[in-house]
Amino acid sequence: MLGKIIRTGRVAEPALPVPPVAGAAGAAGVRPAAPGPLAGSVQLRHIDAGSCNGCELEIGSAFGPVYDAERYGLRLVASPRHADALLVTGPVTRNMADPLRAVFDATPNPKRVVAVGDCAMNCGVFAGGHGVEGAVGDIVPVDVEIPGCPPTPEALIAALRGLTGR
Repeated sequence: MLGKIIRTGRVAEPALPVPPVAGAAGAAGVRPAAPGPLAGSVQLRHIDAGSCNGCELEIGSAFGPVYDAERYGLRLVASPRHADALLVTGPVTRNMADPLRAVFDATPNPKRVVAVGDCAMNCGVFAGGHGVEGAVGDIVPVDVEIPGCPPTPEALIAALRGLTGR
């Protein structure tokens, strides 16, 4: 068994090419982050504003052992006070609009907001729902948008690498 482990080695996706300086333009349809002081490593706070959990599965895959987003300096944290950027999924429901504003205000400057998925960008299939307040950009300013329903782990990592420059 030890021999098989040694022969197999580490099983992971190959490293993606380094994103251009302007952001994650390598990912199709990704609006790049504004150039700014975030560099090196970025601490991310994930907020589910009312999603169907499809994007959360892909975020879990991106930070799992196969895609290993931490090798690019990306890390999920539990508190907005420790975060450099907010990773927001889903359309913002009426019950989550005020908590999202509070988390945005609690995040120290400089901060970035990443809208993950079609629902966060334009409410997706939930548009016009009675419990939907609006898209993330209607509640807080958005710096990066990652399209897809749900976006792939590769698209997530490519866009987030635009924040780190790694």
